[in-house]
Amino acid sequence: MTYDALFQQAIDQLKSERRYRVFTELERRAGNFPRALNHSRADAPEVTVWCSNDYLGMGQHPVVLGAMKAALERYGAGAGGTRNISGNSHPIAILERTLAELHGKDAALAFTSGFVANDAALATIGRLLKGCVILSDADNHASMIAGIRHSGAEKKIFRHNDVEHLESLLKAEPANRLKIIAFESVYSMDGDIAPITEICDLAERYGALTFLDEVHAVGLYGARGAGVAERDGAMARVDVISGTLGKAFGVMGGYIAGSSPLIDAIRGHASGFIFTTALPPAVAAGATASIRHLMASQVERDRHQERVIACKRALREAGLPVLNATSHIVPLMVRDAALCKAASDRLLERHRIYIQPINYPTVPKGSERLRITPSPFHDDALVAALVSALVETWDALGLPREKALLARLK
Repeated sequence: MTYDALFQQAIDQLKSERRYRVFTELERRAGNFPRALNHSRADAPEVTVWCSNDYLGMGQHPVVLGAMKAALERYGAGAGGTRNISGNSHPIAILERTLAELHGKDAALAFTSGFVANDAALATIGRLLKGCVILSDADNHASMIAGIRHSGAEKKIFRHNDVEHLESLLKAEPANRLKIIAFESVYSMDGDIAPITEICDLAERYGALTFLDEVHAVGLYGARGAGVAERDGAMARVDVISGTLGKAFGVMGGYIAGSSPLIDAIRGHASGFIFTTALPPAVAAGATASIRHLMASQVERDRHQERVIACKRALREAGLPVLNATSHIVPLMVRDAALCKAASDRLLERHRIYIQPINYPTVPKGSERLRITPSPFHDDALVAALVSALVETWDALGLPREKALLARLK
């Protein structure tokens, strides 16, 4: 048997489990969000995107585009190397100072993605704090799970958002043992929000360091867009905050913010930082412009929340199975991998609406869904078209849409 045959077996297994992923080739066009051209078809029809992580449409904002264009002309395309070897550009230093200011921390460190930020930071913290135990929320992102695994530290998992279970695990540890609590603010698939204040209470009571992933919250919550911890008045109590530049800020990259000693230790020990080419200056400049704009402007956040409420209301009134989530994420439950893919395909081909199916391993088997993310640019006409298309799709595929079946995972 050849190597390629073994790889083909792995592909065939994905297909047999109905979780083989097909990518739709989209052409986003500045000034026309949330519409895009679907180049997966020869005629490249225009589609409406309902699942983008560019939550506020900042990827097309004139302030961001202007900053990137100016930086590209001034600095050129690439960073030129790692941060230690010629890649420590002025724009990336400004970006890190801006991120530290955003979160009210001493310092920040930029990475090439949110995944790398979580993986590198947790792995390094866990290695540096010899003999520590990491208490991880059961629904933490794959990047956090990877970082905890790479740390080599002992891991204990607490039930999702269950502060009583977390406290029982903390109580079981010796008082002098180093402890890290790793959790998220907004969980991206169910759309629920962590009890940050209660977790910080436990961390202070039991002497634990807190590591909070605000990836799906930065830009969207808080008076300056610093996330749920800012909204809840708990930001100063969190030791390490991780975030992304590729979602609400509309560019790319990831980061962590924390105390000067912690950030400096990660800068000097994290392989995922040391051995990676730095973010290009134009990307750093665009991210800084986006952060600065959202620190000063509430318009985008207010419009975003209003659109989320309107979309959820319209879906529920149609009897569609919307998961009861408190954040901006709108999960529409299908609970079957094949039917989820069929629904996504029908929406795209028949209605020119793009919503990617979400299946295992992103979510547990049996909890497959369409993950809808309204933006400030999804107006009433687009919401009405979405609801009409979903009702037609649900009826055509025989999916239940009675209000009595409104889905809850827990």
